[in-house]
Amino acid sequence: MDTAFRGAPRGLELRCQGWEQEGVLRCLLNNLDPDVAEDGAALVVYGGRGRAARSAEAVADIVAALERLGPEETLIVQSGKMVAVLPTHPDAPRVLISTAMVVPAWSDEESFRSLEAAGLTMYGQMTAAGWFYIGTQGILGFTYETFRAVAKTHFGSTLSGRRVLTAGLGGMGGAQGFAVTQNGGRALIVEVDAKRAERRLRDGWVDLMARYDEALAAHLDPEGPGTVALVGNAADVIPRLLSDGVDFDVVTDQTAAHDPLRGYVPRGLSAEEAADADADDPAFRSAVFDSLAAHVEAMLGYRKRGAVVFEYGNGIRAQAVAHGVRDAASIPGFVSEYVRPIFARGVGPFRWICLSGEPEDLRRSEDALMEVVGTDSLRAWIELARERVPPQGLPARICWLGLGERDRVALALNELVRSGECGPLALGRDHMDPASVASPTRETEGMLDGSDAIADWPVLSALLNAAQGASWVAIGNGGGVGVGRSIHSGMVVVADGSELAERKLRRVFWTDPALGVARYADAGYPQALAILAEGRKPA
Repeated sequence: MDTAFRGAPRGLELRCQGWEQEGVLRCLLNNLDPDVAEDGAALVVYGGRGRAARSAEAVADIVAALERLGPEETLIVQSGKMVAVLPTHPDAPRVLISTAMVVPAWSDEESFRSLEAAGLTMYGQMTAAGWFYIGTQGILGFTYETFRAVAKTHFGSTLSGRRVLTAGLGGMGGAQGFAVTQNGGRALIVEVDAKRAERRLRDGWVDLMARYDEALAAHLDPEGPGTVALVGNAADVIPRLLSDGVDFDVVTDQTAAHDPLRGYVPRGLSAEEAADADADDPAFRSAVFDSLAAHVEAMLGYRKRGAVVFEYGNGIRAQAVAHGVRDAASIPGFVSEYVRPIFARGVGPFRWICLSGEPEDLRRSEDALMEVVGTDSLRAWIELARERVPPQGLPARICWLGLGERDRVALALNELVRSGECGPLALGRDHMDPASVASPTRETEGMLDGSDAIADWPVLSALLNAAQGASWVAIGNGGGVGVGRSIHSGMVVVADGSELAERKLRRVFWTDPALGVARYADAGYPQALAILAEGRKPA
Protein backbone atom coordinates (compact mmCIF):
# COMPACT_ATOMS: atom_id res chain seq x y z
CA MET A 1 0.00 0.00 0.00
CA ASP A 2 2.75 2.40 -0.99
CA THR A 3 0.22 5.06 -1.96
CA ALA A 4 -0.80 5.30 1.71
CA PHE A 5 2.53 6.88 2.49
CA ARG A 6 2.90 9.26 -0.45
CA GLY A 7 0.02 11.52 0.49
CA ALA A 8 -3.56 11.94 -0.61
CA PRO A 9 -4.92 11.74 -4.16
CA ARG A 10 -5.60 15.11 -5.75
CA GLY A 11 -7.95 16.41 -8.38
CA LEU A 12 -11.68 15.76 -8.80
CA GLU A 13 -11.58 12.14 -9.90
CA LEU A 14 -13.16 9.87 -7.31
CA ARG A 15 -11.75 6.56 -6.07
CA CYS A 16 -14.79 6.11 -3.81
CA GLN A 17 -18.54 6.09 -4.37
CA GLY A 18 -19.05 9.64 -3.14
CA TRP A 19 -17.24 12.70 -1.82
CA GLU A 20 -17.96 11.88 1.81
CA GLN A 21 -16.09 8.59 1.50
CA GLU A 22 -13.45 10.23 -0.70
CA GLY A 23 -12.99 12.97 1.89
CA VAL A 24 -12.31 10.42 4.61
CA LEU A 25 -9.86 8.57 2.36
CA ARG A 26 -7.94 11.70 1.39
CA CYS A 27 -7.74 13.04 4.94
CA LEU A 28 -6.47 9.69 6.22
CA LEU A 29 -3.77 9.55 3.54
CA ASN A 30 -2.98 13.22 4.07
CA ASN A 31 -2.22 12.39 7.71
CA LEU A 32 0.42 9.95 6.44
CA ASP A 33 1.93 12.27 3.83
CA PRO A 34 5.72 12.49 4.45
CA ASP A 35 5.38 16.28 4.46
CA VAL A 36 2.73 16.08 7.19
CA ALA A 37 3.50 13.07 9.39
CA GLU A 38 6.39 12.90 11.84
CA ASP A 39 7.13 9.33 10.70
CA GLY A 40 4.65 8.25 8.07
CA ALA A 41 6.37 4.93 7.44
CA ALA A 42 5.69 3.99 11.08
CA LEU A 43 2.17 5.53 10.84
CA VAL A 44 3.20 8.09 13.48
CA VAL A 45 1.54 11.40 12.66
CA TYR A 46 2.63 13.54 15.62
CA GLY A 47 2.95 13.68 19.39
CA GLY A 48 5.61 11.04 20.05
CA ARG A 49 3.69 7.99 18.87
CA GLY A 50 0.25 9.23 17.86
CA ARG A 51 -0.71 6.95 14.96
CA ALA A 52 -3.32 7.12 12.24
CA ALA A 53 -3.82 3.35 12.10
CA ARG A 54 -2.64 0.21 13.84
CA SER A 55 -0.54 -1.21 11.00
CA ALA A 56 0.17 -0.87 7.29
CA GLU A 57 -2.22 -3.77 6.72
CA ALA A 58 -4.89 -1.90 8.67
CA VAL A 59 -4.39 1.15 6.43
CA ALA A 60 -4.82 -1.01 3.34
CA ASP A 61 -7.99 -2.57 4.76
CA ILE A 62 -9.45 0.82 5.66
CA VAL A 63 -8.66 2.28 2.24
CA ALA A 64 -10.22 -0.73 0.49
CA ALA A 65 -13.31 -0.46 2.67
CA LEU A 66 -13.67 3.26 1.95
CA GLU A 67 -13.39 2.64 -1.80
CA ARG A 68 -16.30 0.18 -1.57
CA LEU A 69 -18.35 2.02 1.06
CA GLY A 70 -21.86 2.89 -0.08
CA PRO A 71 -23.88 6.03 0.74
CA GLU A 72 -26.06 4.04 3.18
CA GLU A 73 -23.22 2.32 5.02
CA THR A 74 -20.93 3.19 7.94
CA LEU A 75 -17.39 1.95 8.49
CA ILE A 76 -16.54 1.13 12.13
CA VAL A 77 -12.90 1.63 13.19
CA GLN A 78 -11.65 0.28 16.53
CA SER A 79 -8.29 1.72 17.57
CA GLY A 80 -6.91 2.05 14.07
CA LYS A 81 -8.41 -1.12 12.60
CA MET A 82 -11.61 -1.58 10.62
CA VAL A 83 -13.92 -4.08 12.28
CA ALA A 84 -17.22 -3.75 10.39
CA VAL A 85 -19.18 -2.07 7.64
CA LEU A 86 -22.81 -1.77 8.73
CA PRO A 87 -26.01 -0.62 7.01
CA THR A 88 -27.14 2.86 8.10
CA HIS A 89 -28.60 5.73 6.02
CA PRO A 90 -27.35 8.73 4.00
CA ASP A 91 -27.65 11.17 6.90
CA ALA A 92 -25.59 8.94 9.18
CA PRO A 93 -21.80 9.29 9.53
CA ARG A 94 -19.79 7.37 6.96
CA VAL A 95 -17.15 6.46 9.56
CA LEU A 96 -17.17 6.09 13.34
CA ILE A 97 -13.81 5.87 15.13
CA SER A 98 -12.96 4.98 18.73
CA THR A 99 -9.31 4.87 19.80
CA ALA A 100 -7.54 3.77 23.00
CA MET A 101 -10.76 3.65 24.99
CA VAL A 102 -10.13 1.17 27.79
CA VAL A 103 -11.92 0.63 31.09
CA PRO A 104 -10.64 3.33 33.50
CA ALA A 105 -8.96 0.93 35.96
CA TRP A 106 -6.85 -0.35 33.03
CA SER A 107 -6.13 3.13 31.67
CA ASP A 108 -2.71 3.51 33.26
CA GLU A 109 0.39 3.62 31.05
CA GLU A 110 1.68 0.15 31.98
CA SER A 111 -1.64 -1.62 31.37
CA PHE A 112 -2.19 0.27 28.15
CA ARG A 113 1.24 -0.60 26.79
CA SER A 114 0.55 -4.24 27.55
CA LEU A 115 -2.73 -4.10 25.65
CA GLU A 116 -1.05 -2.24 22.80
CA ALA A 117 1.75 -4.82 22.63
CA ALA A 118 -0.91 -7.53 22.38
CA GLY A 119 -2.26 -5.82 19.24
CA LEU A 120 -5.56 -4.82 20.86
CA THR A 121 -5.33 -1.03 20.78
CA MET A 122 -3.07 1.89 19.83
CA TYR A 123 -2.31 5.43 20.94
CA GLY A 124 -3.84 7.90 18.48
CA GLN A 125 -3.20 11.35 19.94
CA MET A 126 -6.13 13.54 18.83
CA THR A 127 -6.35 14.31 15.11
CA ALA A 128 -3.89 11.53 14.23
CA ALA A 129 -6.39 8.71 14.80
CA GLY A 130 -9.21 11.17 14.04
CA TRP A 131 -7.77 11.62 10.50
CA PHE A 132 -7.84 15.39 10.45
CA TYR A 133 -4.31 16.57 11.16
CA ILE A 134 -3.08 19.51 9.07
CA GLY A 135 0.55 19.68 10.14
CA THR A 136 2.14 22.28 12.37
CA GLN A 137 -0.40 24.88 11.26
CA GLY A 138 -3.04 22.91 13.16
CA ILE A 139 -1.68 24.06 16.49
CA LEU A 140 -0.34 27.37 15.25
CA GLY A 141 -3.52 29.35 15.82
CA PHE A 142 -3.81 27.98 19.33
CA THR A 143 -0.15 28.69 20.08
CA TYR A 144 -0.40 32.19 18.62
CA GLU A 145 -3.46 32.95 20.77
CA THR A 146 -1.66 31.61 23.85
CA PHE A 147 1.39 33.82 23.43
CA ARG A 148 -0.86 36.73 22.55
CA ALA A 149 -2.60 36.19 25.91
CA VAL A 150 0.78 35.90 27.67
CA ALA A 151 1.77 39.25 26.15
CA LYS A 152 -1.53 40.85 27.18
CA THR A 153 -1.37 39.49 30.73
CA HIS A 154 2.25 40.26 31.51
CA PHE A 155 3.85 42.59 28.99
CA GLY A 156 1.42 45.27 27.85
CA SER A 157 0.03 43.24 24.93
CA THR A 158 3.33 42.72 23.10
CA LEU A 159 6.35 40.46 23.40
CA SER A 160 8.54 43.09 21.77
CA GLY A 161 11.97 42.96 23.38
CA ARG A 162 11.08 39.75 25.25
CA ARG A 163 12.96 36.46 25.05
CA VAL A 164 11.21 33.10 25.26
CA LEU A 165 12.90 29.81 26.16
CA THR A 166 11.18 26.54 25.32
CA ALA A 167 11.90 23.04 24.03
CA GLY A 168 10.46 20.67 21.45
CA LEU A 169 10.10 21.06 17.67
CA GLY A 170 7.72 18.20 17.02
CA GLY A 171 4.32 18.39 15.35
CA MET A 172 2.98 20.56 18.16
CA GLY A 173 6.11 22.37 19.34
CA GLY A 174 7.13 23.39 15.84
CA ALA A 175 4.63 26.26 15.94
CA GLN A 176 6.18 27.94 18.97
CA GLY A 177 8.77 30.08 17.24
CA PHE A 178 6.33 31.45 14.69
CA ALA A 179 3.78 32.25 17.41
CA VAL A 180 6.38 34.03 19.54
CA THR A 181 7.83 36.12 16.72
CA GLN A 182 4.40 37.10 15.40
CA ASN A 183 3.66 38.48 18.86
CA GLY A 184 6.88 40.52 18.68
CA GLY A 185 9.20 38.28 20.72
CA ARG A 186 12.28 36.16 20.06
CA ALA A 187 12.47 32.42 20.73
CA LEU A 188 15.23 29.98 21.68
CA ILE A 189 13.93 26.44 21.21
CA VAL A 190 15.89 23.42 22.42
CA GLU A 191 15.50 20.27 20.28
CA VAL A 192 17.31 16.99 20.91
CA ASP A 193 16.70 15.54 17.44
CA ALA A 194 18.87 17.28 14.85
CA LYS A 195 16.83 15.79 12.00
CA ARG A 196 13.66 17.29 13.41
CA ALA A 197 15.35 20.68 13.81
CA GLU A 198 16.62 20.46 10.22
CA ARG A 199 13.09 19.79 9.02
CA ARG A 200 11.77 22.85 10.83
CA LEU A 201 14.60 24.94 9.39
CA ARG A 202 13.94 23.66 5.88
CA ASP A 203 10.21 24.41 6.17
CA GLY A 204 10.75 27.89 7.55
CA TRP A 205 9.50 27.37 11.11
CA VAL A 206 12.90 28.34 12.59
CA ASP A 207 15.49 30.79 11.28
CA LEU A 208 18.72 29.22 12.52
CA MET A 209 19.81 25.79 13.78
CA ALA A 210 22.99 25.58 15.88
CA ARG A 211 24.67 24.09 18.96
CA TYR A 212 24.88 25.85 22.33
CA ASP A 213 27.44 28.62 21.86
CA GLU A 214 26.42 29.68 18.36
CA ALA A 215 22.71 29.38 19.09
CA LEU A 216 22.96 31.42 22.27
CA ALA A 217 25.05 34.13 20.65
CA ALA A 218 22.51 34.45 17.84
CA HIS A 219 19.59 34.57 20.26
CA LEU A 220 21.22 37.22 22.45
CA ASP A 221 22.01 39.42 19.44
CA PRO A 222 19.15 41.97 19.21
CA GLU A 223 19.63 41.99 15.44
CA GLY A 224 19.83 38.19 15.23
CA PRO A 225 17.26 35.69 13.94
CA GLY A 226 13.83 35.65 15.56
CA THR A 227 13.71 31.91 16.19
CA VAL A 228 16.80 29.84 16.96
CA ALA A 229 16.77 26.04 17.25
CA LEU A 230 19.42 24.96 19.77
CA VAL A 231 20.30 21.32 19.13
CA GLY A 232 20.75 19.61 22.48
CA ASN A 233 18.90 17.88 25.29
CA ALA A 234 16.62 20.19 27.29
CA ALA A 235 17.58 18.41 30.51
CA ASP A 236 21.19 19.48 29.84
CA VAL A 237 20.67 22.81 28.12
CA ILE A 238 18.07 24.51 30.34
CA PRO A 239 20.00 23.89 33.60
CA ARG A 240 23.15 25.09 31.80
CA LEU A 241 21.45 28.29 30.65
CA LEU A 242 20.28 28.87 34.21
CA SER A 243 23.78 28.24 35.59
CA ASP A 244 25.33 30.52 32.96
CA GLY A 245 23.07 33.35 34.10
CA VAL A 246 21.16 33.68 30.82
CA ASP A 247 17.81 35.29 31.65
CA PHE A 248 14.50 34.85 29.84
CA ASP A 249 11.16 36.59 30.16
CA VAL A 250 9.04 33.50 29.43
CA VAL A 251 9.86 29.80 29.91
CA THR A 252 7.68 26.89 28.81
CA ASP A 253 8.07 23.47 27.13
CA GLN A 254 6.57 21.33 24.37
CA THR A 255 8.63 18.15 24.51
CA ALA A 256 6.66 14.89 24.34
CA ALA A 257 6.60 14.53 28.13
CA HIS A 258 3.04 13.21 27.95
CA ASP A 259 4.60 9.96 26.69
CA PRO A 260 7.89 10.00 28.60
CA LEU A 261 9.13 6.49 27.83
CA ARG A 262 8.59 6.90 24.09
CA GLY A 263 8.68 10.65 23.54
CA TYR A 264 11.07 12.18 26.07
CA VAL A 265 14.77 11.60 25.36
CA PRO A 266 16.97 11.26 28.48
CA ARG A 267 20.38 12.84 28.89
CA GLY A 268 23.22 10.91 27.31
CA LEU A 269 21.09 9.28 24.58
CA SER A 270 20.37 10.36 21.05
CA ALA A 271 16.79 10.45 19.77
CA GLU A 272 17.48 7.25 17.82
CA GLU A 273 18.96 5.46 20.85
CA ALA A 274 15.99 6.46 23.00
CA ALA A 275 13.56 5.22 20.37
CA ASP A 276 15.31 1.83 20.33
CA ALA A 277 15.56 1.54 24.12
CA ASP A 278 13.56 -0.98 26.14
CA ALA A 279 10.87 0.99 27.96
CA ASP A 280 10.85 -1.66 30.69
CA ASP A 281 14.59 -1.38 31.36
CA PRO A 282 14.92 0.11 34.89
CA ALA A 283 18.09 1.99 33.91
CA PHE A 284 16.36 3.62 30.94
CA ARG A 285 13.30 4.54 33.00
CA SER A 286 15.50 6.05 35.69
CA ALA A 287 17.40 8.07 33.08
CA VAL A 288 14.16 9.41 31.59
CA PHE A 289 12.64 10.55 34.86
CA ASP A 290 15.90 11.90 36.29
CA SER A 291 16.29 13.99 33.13
CA LEU A 292 12.70 15.17 33.19
CA ALA A 293 13.06 16.17 36.86
CA ALA A 294 16.23 18.16 36.12
CA HIS A 295 14.45 19.89 33.25
CA VAL A 296 11.52 20.98 35.42
CA GLU A 297 13.74 22.01 38.33
CA ALA A 298 15.52 24.38 35.93
CA MET A 299 12.16 25.80 34.83
CA LEU A 300 11.35 26.41 38.50
CA GLY A 301 14.75 28.08 38.84
CA TYR A 302 13.77 30.52 36.12
CA ARG A 303 10.52 31.27 37.90
CA LYS A 304 12.50 32.21 41.02
CA ARG A 305 14.40 34.67 38.82
CA GLY A 306 11.17 36.33 37.78
CA ALA A 307 10.39 34.64 34.45
CA VAL A 308 6.82 33.82 33.49
CA VAL A 309 6.75 30.01 33.57
CA PHE A 310 3.86 27.82 32.43
CA GLU A 311 3.24 24.30 31.14
CA TYR A 312 2.03 24.01 27.58
CA GLY A 313 -0.21 21.02 28.20
CA ASN A 314 2.27 18.16 27.77
CA GLY A 315 1.95 16.69 31.26
CA ILE A 316 5.50 17.51 32.31
CA ARG A 317 4.31 18.88 35.68
CA ALA A 318 2.55 15.67 36.67
CA GLN A 319 5.51 13.56 35.58
CA ALA A 320 7.88 15.73 37.61
CA VAL A 321 5.67 15.64 40.71
CA ALA A 322 5.46 11.84 40.48
CA HIS A 323 9.24 11.71 40.50
CA GLY A 324 10.01 13.99 43.38
CA VAL A 325 9.71 17.57 42.10
CA ARG A 326 6.77 18.60 44.27
CA ASP A 327 6.94 22.30 43.40
CA ALA A 328 6.18 21.42 39.76
CA ALA A 329 2.50 21.29 40.73
CA SER A 330 2.58 25.05 41.29
CA ILE A 331 3.44 25.78 37.65
CA PRO A 332 0.23 26.96 35.94
CA GLY A 333 -1.15 25.36 32.80
CA PHE A 334 -1.61 27.42 29.65
CA VAL A 335 -5.36 26.88 29.26
CA SER A 336 -6.36 27.78 32.81
CA GLU A 337 -3.95 30.72 32.80
CA TYR A 338 -4.49 32.18 29.33
CA VAL A 339 -7.03 30.42 27.06
CA ARG A 340 -10.02 29.77 29.35
CA PRO A 341 -11.86 33.05 28.56
CA ILE A 342 -11.76 32.17 24.86
CA PHE A 343 -13.23 28.71 25.45
CA ALA A 344 -15.87 30.12 27.79
CA ARG A 345 -17.25 32.16 24.87
CA GLY A 346 -17.68 28.97 22.85
CA VAL A 347 -14.81 29.95 20.53
CA GLY A 348 -12.43 27.32 19.26
CA PRO A 349 -10.27 26.15 16.33
CA PHE A 350 -12.25 25.70 13.10
CA ARG A 351 -10.23 24.14 10.27
CA TRP A 352 -10.73 22.93 6.73
CA ILE A 353 -8.88 20.95 4.07
CA CYS A 354 -9.13 21.46 0.29
CA LEU A 355 -9.71 17.93 -0.96
CA SER A 356 -8.83 18.77 -4.56
CA GLY A 357 -5.30 19.73 -3.55
CA GLU A 358 -5.63 23.01 -5.49
CA PRO A 359 -3.99 26.00 -3.75
CA GLU A 360 -6.50 28.31 -5.43
CA ASP A 361 -9.31 26.49 -3.63
CA LEU A 362 -7.72 27.54 -0.36
CA ARG A 363 -7.57 31.18 -1.38
CA ARG A 364 -11.18 31.17 -2.61
CA SER A 365 -12.38 29.53 0.57
CA GLU A 366 -10.44 32.01 2.71
CA ASP A 367 -12.08 34.87 0.81
CA ALA A 368 -15.51 33.31 1.42
CA LEU A 369 -14.70 32.96 5.11
CA MET A 370 -13.79 36.63 5.39
CA GLU A 371 -16.96 37.68 3.60
CA VAL A 372 -18.94 36.00 6.38
CA VAL A 373 -16.72 36.91 9.33
CA GLY A 374 -14.91 40.06 8.32
CA THR A 375 -13.25 41.02 11.57
CA ASP A 376 -9.92 42.82 11.50
CA SER A 377 -8.27 40.13 13.62
CA LEU A 378 -9.43 37.34 11.29
CA ARG A 379 -8.27 39.21 8.19
CA ALA A 380 -4.91 39.86 9.82
CA TRP A 381 -4.56 36.15 10.64
CA ILE A 382 -5.43 35.01 7.10
CA GLU A 383 -3.01 37.50 5.56
CA LEU A 384 -0.30 36.36 7.95
CA ALA A 385 -0.97 32.68 7.24
CA ARG A 386 -0.90 33.26 3.48
CA GLU A 387 2.45 34.97 3.75
CA ARG A 388 4.24 32.85 6.34
CA VAL A 389 2.68 29.39 6.77
CA PRO A 390 4.41 26.82 4.55
CA PRO A 391 2.19 24.22 2.86
CA GLN A 392 2.07 20.70 4.29
CA GLY A 393 0.08 18.09 2.39
CA LEU A 394 -3.34 19.10 1.10
CA PRO A 395 -3.99 22.86 1.31
CA ALA A 396 -5.57 23.66 4.68
CA ARG A 397 -6.32 26.52 7.00
CA ILE A 398 -7.32 27.05 10.61
CA CYS A 399 -8.97 29.98 12.37
CA TRP A 400 -10.92 30.64 15.56
CA LEU A 401 -14.71 30.83 15.31
CA GLY A 402 -17.57 30.62 17.77
CA LEU A 403 -21.30 29.96 17.99
CA GLY A 404 -23.18 31.58 15.11
CA GLU A 405 -20.04 31.88 13.01
CA ARG A 406 -19.15 28.26 12.30
CA ASP A 407 -22.51 27.29 10.80
CA ARG A 408 -22.67 30.44 8.65
CA VAL A 409 -19.13 29.88 7.37
CA ALA A 410 -19.77 26.18 6.72
CA LEU A 411 -22.90 26.91 4.69
CA ALA A 412 -21.13 29.64 2.71
CA LEU A 413 -18.29 27.25 1.88
CA ASN A 414 -20.76 24.60 0.72
CA GLU A 415 -22.35 27.21 -1.56
CA LEU A 416 -18.90 28.03 -2.93
CA VAL A 417 -18.44 24.37 -3.85
CA ARG A 418 -21.96 24.17 -5.28
CA SER A 419 -21.22 27.13 -7.56
CA GLY A 420 -18.24 25.31 -9.07
CA GLU A 421 -15.79 27.96 -7.91
CA CYS A 422 -14.08 25.56 -5.53
CA GLY A 423 -13.56 21.82 -5.14
CA PRO A 424 -15.00 19.86 -2.20
CA LEU A 425 -13.80 20.76 1.29
CA ALA A 426 -13.53 18.83 4.54
CA LEU A 427 -14.68 21.07 7.42
CA GLY A 428 -14.01 20.29 11.05
CA ARG A 429 -12.11 21.39 14.11
CA ASP A 430 -9.36 20.45 16.49
CA HIS A 431 -10.26 18.18 19.41
CA MET A 432 -9.17 21.05 21.69
CA ASP A 433 -12.59 22.72 21.71
CA PRO A 434 -14.92 23.90 24.48
CA ALA A 435 -17.07 20.75 24.82
CA SER A 436 -14.95 18.17 23.04
CA VAL A 437 -12.31 17.37 25.65
CA ALA A 438 -11.93 16.59 29.33
CA SER A 439 -8.28 16.97 30.28
CA PRO A 440 -7.70 17.94 33.94
CA THR A 441 -4.09 19.00 33.38
CA ARG A 442 -4.76 20.96 30.20
CA GLU A 443 -8.04 22.07 28.59
CA THR A 444 -10.25 21.58 31.66
CA GLU A 445 -7.73 22.37 34.39
CA GLY A 446 -9.15 24.51 37.17
CA MET A 447 -12.79 24.67 36.03
CA LEU A 448 -14.92 27.02 38.13
CA ASP A 449 -17.18 24.23 39.37
CA GLY A 450 -14.45 21.61 39.83
CA SER A 451 -15.60 19.59 36.82
CA ASP A 452 -12.07 19.19 35.44
CA ALA A 453 -12.28 15.38 35.16
CA ILE A 454 -15.92 15.06 34.04
CA ALA A 455 -15.68 13.27 30.70
CA ASP A 456 -19.41 13.24 29.91
CA TRP A 457 -18.90 16.30 27.72
CA PRO A 458 -16.60 14.84 25.03
CA VAL A 459 -18.71 11.67 25.01
CA LEU A 460 -21.86 13.76 24.54
CA SER A 461 -20.02 15.73 21.85
CA ALA A 462 -19.28 12.56 19.88
CA LEU A 463 -22.84 11.26 20.33
CA LEU A 464 -24.33 14.59 19.26
CA ASN A 465 -22.18 14.89 16.15
CA ALA A 466 -22.99 11.32 15.16
CA ALA A 467 -26.70 12.05 15.65
CA GLN A 468 -26.37 15.17 13.49
CA GLY A 469 -24.69 13.22 10.72
CA ALA A 470 -21.09 14.43 10.62
CA SER A 471 -19.20 12.64 7.84
CA TRP A 472 -16.93 11.07 10.41
CA VAL A 473 -16.77 11.19 14.19
CA ALA A 474 -13.86 10.13 16.42
CA ILE A 475 -13.47 9.67 20.15
CA GLY A 476 -10.26 8.81 21.98
CA ASN A 477 -8.38 8.42 25.22
CA GLY A 478 -5.19 10.22 26.20
CA GLY A 479 -4.63 12.66 23.36
CA GLY A 480 -2.10 15.36 24.13
CA VAL A 481 -1.34 14.42 27.73
CA GLY A 482 -1.08 10.63 27.81
CA VAL A 483 -3.31 7.62 28.31
CA GLY A 484 -5.77 7.91 31.16
CA ARG A 485 -5.38 11.69 31.40
CA SER A 486 -7.95 12.88 28.86
CA ILE A 487 -10.99 11.93 26.80
CA HIS A 488 -11.59 13.86 23.57
CA SER A 489 -13.69 13.81 20.42
CA GLY A 490 -13.57 15.19 16.90
CA MET A 491 -15.76 15.44 13.83
CA VAL A 492 -15.55 16.39 10.15
CA VAL A 493 -18.21 17.15 7.54
CA VAL A 494 -17.47 17.04 3.81
CA ALA A 495 -18.85 20.05 1.93
CA ASP A 496 -19.41 18.85 -1.64
CA GLY A 497 -22.11 21.37 -2.59
CA SER A 498 -24.95 18.88 -2.18
CA GLU A 499 -28.22 19.29 -0.28
CA LEU A 500 -27.15 16.40 1.95
CA ALA A 501 -23.98 18.28 2.87
CA GLU A 502 -26.01 21.42 3.53
CA ARG A 503 -28.26 19.54 5.97
CA LYS A 504 -25.32 18.05 7.80
CA LEU A 505 -23.35 21.30 7.94
CA ARG A 506 -26.33 23.28 9.17
CA ARG A 507 -26.95 20.85 12.02
CA VAL A 508 -23.39 19.97 13.06
CA PHE A 509 -21.80 23.41 13.02
CA TRP A 510 -24.54 24.92 15.14
CA THR A 511 -24.96 22.25 17.80
CA ASP A 512 -21.25 21.46 18.18
CA PRO A 513 -20.25 24.94 19.45
CA ALA A 514 -23.63 25.27 21.20
CA LEU A 515 -22.69 22.29 23.35
CA GLY A 516 -19.46 24.11 24.21
CA VAL A 517 -21.40 27.13 25.41
CA ALA A 518 -23.68 24.83 27.41
CA ARG A 519 -20.66 23.13 28.98
CA TYR A 520 -19.18 26.42 30.18
CA ALA A 521 -22.54 27.85 31.22
CA ASP A 522 -23.11 24.74 33.31
CA ALA A 523 -19.76 25.40 34.98
CA GLY A 524 -20.84 28.95 35.80
CA TYR A 525 -18.74 31.02 33.40
CA PRO A 526 -20.29 34.48 32.87
CA GLN A 527 -19.13 34.65 29.23
CA ALA A 528 -21.16 31.53 28.38
CA LEU A 529 -24.14 32.58 30.48
CA ALA A 530 -24.22 35.89 28.60
CA ILE A 531 -24.35 34.06 25.25
CA LEU A 532 -27.24 31.93 26.48
CA ALA A 533 -29.06 35.08 27.57
CA GLU A 534 -28.68 36.52 24.06
CA GLY A 535 -30.73 33.64 22.63
CA ARG A 536 -28.65 33.21 19.48
CA LYS A 537 -30.29 31.30 16.63
CA PRO A 538 -28.77 29.04 13.91
CA ALA A 539 -28.30 30.26 10.36
